[in-house]
Amino acid sequence: MDVSRTPEAVPPPFPPVPPAPRTPEVSRARRLAVPAITLAGAVAAFAYVGAVDPNEPGHYPVCPLFRLTGILCPGCGGLRSAHAFAHGDLVTAFGANALAVIGYFVFAGFTAVWLVRAYQGGPVPRITLKPLQWWGVGLAALVFAVVRNLSFGSALAP
Repeated sequence: MDVSRTPEAVPPPFPPVPPAPRTPEVSRARRLAVPAITLAGAVAAFAYVGAVDPNEPGHYPVCPLFRLTGILCPGCGGLRSAHAFAHGDLVTAFGANALAVIGYFVFAGFTAVWLVRAYQGGPVPRITLKPLQWWGVGLAALVFAVVRNLSFGSALAP
């Protein structure tokens, strides 16, 4: 055994890893693709609901909970709300389903932030609610559903 070799002179067991090549920056068009497709899907859905009136029977299925029990779920009136919203009638949209209109605005705000960040090359926005906050959202939907089925909350019924 050669004693003259020092530990510094021992070759490494594996060859050194070359530095990772720099990845080219993702193009702006590629960053915008997913939020733009998401927005296009939402616009297409609103265009369809705006063109095909849910107030005329036979175009859309009836809510199964309402059909079986006569109870309005939190989503009942959502299509009528989307139809009125697509036509720019916010008062009627809010009267059909106030929770849905709030959801439309939340979605619009989130999508706008997403598009701006994608355009600027920033991080994708994330909805990071704690479990207690998610429970609060669910509780708000439940309270909305209960109140709209009571006589004093009939203004929230479609």
